[in-house]
Amino acid sequence: MESVRQQKVNKLVQKELAEIFRSESKNLFGGAFITVTQTRVSPDLGLAKVYLSIMAAKDRQAIFELVQQEKSSIRKRLGNLIGKQLRVVPDLVFFIDDSLDYAMKIEENLKK
Repeated sequence: MESVRQQKVNKLVQKELAEIFRSESKNLFGGAFITVTQTRVSPDLGLAKVYLSIMAAKDRQAIFELVQQEKSSIRKRLGNLIGKQLRVVPDLVFFIDDSLDYAMKIEENLKK
């Protein structure tokens, strides 16, 4: 169970990362639509698991690899935005969130 502090940091990190991806997607990721669906911060607030949904891209895996390559610059931008609220900017670990695709596949199978 997450503490109240973890929940607040989760929301803060998710909101600021969403803004970073919104503003930088045209320059860094070829205009792909990247949304932050969920964040999970460790109890010591040192690690953040970030789940991304990538849309409007021909090759989602290639976009995800670009995100992985830009991880340090994304973390630096995040630090500039939340540095006043947090003592340590968490390390970022990105994952592709495919829950929407999974739900659509189940719905399609149920219709058959």
